[in-house]
Amino acid sequence: MIIDLRTYRILPGRMPAQLDLYGKLGYPVQLRYIGDPLCYLVAESGQLNTQVHAWVYESAGDREAKRGAMMKDPDWKHFLAENAKAGNIAEQHTSLMVPAPFAPPLSVPKPHR
Repeated sequence: MIIDLRTYRILPGRMPAQLDLYGKLGYPVQLRYIGDPLCYLVAESGQLNTQVHAWVYESAGDREAKRGAMMKDPDWKHFLAENAKAGNIAEQHTSLMVPAPFAPPLSVPKPHR
């Protein structure tokens, strides 16, 4: 099992616009290919203007296959273009992680098709 943990810093004052854009154009596409995220969080304290989300995959190969298929989808390409045009994201950090041996088991979500 592998967890794709993503942290995005959003420009100050632009979080509502980014959440709206992603919620309308990006999230539905990711659900079709990847399924529900383990979590999708927005900072309430600490480093504000931060989003963190985690996606569960069976393996690195499963991640590569699902994300590769998603990258070919015209709806995802449209989201990426609109996201770049909006310019709300200041930085992105992606970490591929595995559960610790004592962690409770996770299940890989089914895509929403």
